[in-house]
Amino acid sequence: MNGNSPEAKTSPVPGGRWSRLARLGSLATGVAGGMLAEGARQFSQGRRPSVSDMLLTPANARRVTQQLAQLRGAAMKVGQLLSMDAGDLLPPELGDILSRLRADARPMPMSQLVKVLDANWGEGWDRHFRQFSFSPVAAASIGQVHLAQTIDGRHLAIKVQYPGVRQSIDSDIDNVASLLRISGLLPRGLDIEALLQDAKRQLHAEADYLREGDWLTQYGRLLAEEPEYLLPEMHADLTTENVLAMCCMGGVPVESLIHSPQAERDRVVCLLITLLFREIFDFQLIQTDPNFANYRYDTATRQLILLDFGATRVYPAAIVDAYRRLLAGAMAGDRPAMGAAATDIGYFQGSIQEKHRQAILDIFAQACAPLSHAGEFDFGQTDLGARIRDAALALSQEKDLWHNPPVDALFLHRKLGGLYLLAVKLQARVNVQSLVKGFL
Repeated sequence: MNGNSPEAKTSPVPGGRWSRLARLGSLATGVAGGMLAEGARQFSQGRRPSVSDMLLTPANARRVTQQLAQLRGAAMKVGQLLSMDAGDLLPPELGDILSRLRADARPMPMSQLVKVLDANWGEGWDRHFRQFSFSPVAAASIGQVHLAQTIDGRHLAIKVQYPGVRQSIDSDIDNVASLLRISGLLPRGLDIEALLQDAKRQLHAEADYLREGDWLTQYGRLLAEEPEYLLPEMHADLTTENVLAMCCMGGVPVESLIHSPQAERDRVVCLLITLLFREIFDFQLIQTDPNFANYRYDTATRQLILLDFGATRVYPAAIVDAYRRLLAGAMAGDRPAMGAAATDIGYFQGSIQEKHRQAILDIFAQACAPLSHAGEFDFGQTDLGARIRDAALALSQEKDLWHNPPVDALFLHRKLGGLYLLAVKLQARVNVQSLVKGFL
């Protein structure tokens, strides 16, 4: 057994409801104190600071990210969801604060890890392993991953959930949302209640590792005849609600392919885009987490390795059909068809002004540019993402338009945005139009 763990780089996960609430309370107190100090500093310089000037300071940004990162679980996850799903509706400074949470999880110390494994596998569980590395190879908002080899020779990746995560989901999300509202970090009038409620449902699903194992198995069946894709196999004898055991996959991080030949990068992004279209239009089942770490690539077999299915969502047939019509309308330049499809998806409230409706359709048309482009679309030579962001940010300043799209759409946008960023990072050239035609 490998017992070397860098405890200095770990932090215990508060497991009890009250200890987690106390952390959030101290965060609110620290932020308020930071506001007073910044206000006094600016007044001493003869300035009259606004609330946002006092609130969105580097010190307060550090307070928010450090505390939510130490809490992990839903407190950290809701910050990640807000930064990715409602980011265009938030002040840029808050978006920057929350975006840091996507890569700031700290692993739990070995002593806490052992208690979790004792509770799930029983004391003496180490007799089943020839080797178990207590140093995690990855840490995220809900759990961390360890490598192990069983006595019978299986090489496994073991995902272990942080203690108390499942029990604290609802209260964490409510507390963080209250903190953001009270602090003034969220725009007044922006209703995120539907997003928060669905975030609770989504996180409860992600925190059930037995359920994730079922999704992994189902995706394995759906892609069984597709040799270009490779998925890990779940090991049911070591899997519980809080521990997911899978065969260990090799490969390299997909983003490291930036140094690979152009044709290889193009092929990988083509595989990812094709898979997304299949998820939407064939499976009606989408793994919505866009984290690059969910993909690896086997350079020897040229297979795309798919990991982490906790954020899988089933999409209703009516929503899928509306997206099919929206994409087809955008490719054909048919604005009435696009508007009808967007209405069916739930983008427009009955009171929406026509200028706002047309502005949203303009953003859709821009987002569909890779589909409308004849031939290869060069993701490495486009400012499309920046143009969409700027247009959405300008639109978000229209206070009478503050309205969250349906949650299904938000999670799909999250996946689309992540896939676009990966295509840009790999500077891929892909004929997206030819890929999507078969699905429309």
